[in-house]
Amino acid sequence: MGAERSAEILRRSRDIFPGGVNSPVRAFRGVGGDPVVAARGEGARIWDEDGREYIDYVLSWGPLVLGHAHPMVLDAVEAAMRMGTSFGMPTELELDLGELIRQRMPHVEMLRFVSSGTEATMSAVRLARAFTGRDAILKFDGCYHGHADSFLVRAGSGVATLGLPNSPGVPDSLAALTLTAPFNDLDATRAAVRSVNGGVAAIIVEPVVGNAGFILPADGFLSGLREIADESGALLVFDEVMTGFRIAPSGARERFGVTADLTTLGKVIGGGLPAAAYGGRREIMEQIAPAGPVYQAGTLSGNPLAMAAGYATLTALTRELHEKIARRTESLVTGLIGIADRVGAPFTAGSAGSMWGFFFHPGPVYDFESAKKSDIELFKRFYHAALERGVYLAPSAFEAGFVSAAHGDREVSETLNRLEDAMRAASA
Repeated sequence: MGAERSAEILRRSRDIFPGGVNSPVRAFRGVGGDPVVAARGEGARIWDEDGREYIDYVLSWGPLVLGHAHPMVLDAVEAAMRMGTSFGMPTELELDLGELIRQRMPHVEMLRFVSSGTEATMSAVRLARAFTGRDAILKFDGCYHGHADSFLVRAGSGVATLGLPNSPGVPDSLAALTLTAPFNDLDATRAAVRSVNGGVAAIIVEPVVGNAGFILPADGFLSGLREIADESGALLVFDEVMTGFRIAPSGARERFGVTADLTTLGKVIGGGLPAAAYGGRREIMEQIAPAGPVYQAGTLSGNPLAMAAGYATLTALTRELHEKIARRTESLVTGLIGIADRVGAPFTAGSAGSMWGFFFHPGPVYDFESAKKSDIELFKRFYHAALERGVYLAPSAFEAGFVSAAHGDREVSETLNRLEDAMRAASA
């Protein structure tokens, strides 16, 4: 089947949306060519507008931990929808999901729902600044925490994909309040924190980097950040919009044994609908209006459809299911490492729970600078070879991938067969 319908949709989209898309990394600027125009999804697979089928490892950039169109999620959304799509009032659905999150993450003593990861991280930083009485924050090179002004300094995700060191439109005076340090470098972090007269309000970090490619923290790095925060009076913020309920059943605290003061969540907690949250220690969260003076609001915060989808997703995502998905993710990564070895391609890969990634680099990759030394041109060739063979990967060398409950042994085996052919073609 040809690509006539997709081409026509893209042509019309470029006339009405900047770059033809509503989020930059969708535009395929990092790999070249035209983006896939999705028509539908089911389980581990998606189909484009021209009927082509792909095994999907993007999964809406992480939320679909159960796979596309999971019956339990669809039933929950339908039931909620029939009661009303939005109220702008308290509902029991938001309480149910909030209690379930706190049950799995007891250190999130109080939380506030919002509608996007950017809202969550932006609000967490505002809260940290108010709580500490300080203005400066510290983030890590290549980490992406949404598109709020404070975060668009040496950011990852689409910012890195498009080669933008910083974003125009962010005032220099505000950018100056954002310090950066290399991920996995405690000495540089400590020096940066000490350089600020009056101290740093927050140290914010992706516990496992997913927006500069997949990068694990070195042993002792996160616990070292906890120590630096305690020594300096800063709040430690774990951005778990991507890692939450992905890297472990209860997130980073379970996997690494380190407790953040504030945690931001998104993606999985909405089950494919727009939902996010920020939360943490009660004494901090009680500064949020109307309990306290720090203002933050949202018309669609706690939207009942999103709450229903999130509750269904987390209810279905039992510890046993999480571990099953993690084992399949490990099988996928182990298989890819074996393929690269047979092909003779420079390659390093890893996983944490159902989150994974790779670089065309002999390794190790431990920060954004080492990630940028990977073979981007080889990635581009491999990406399109994989796409031609029906495997949909993130269209950027600087994004993590995901596996869902719908990715069974058959899908993993099928994927590895297709990707071995793709890697040989890309390396020829």
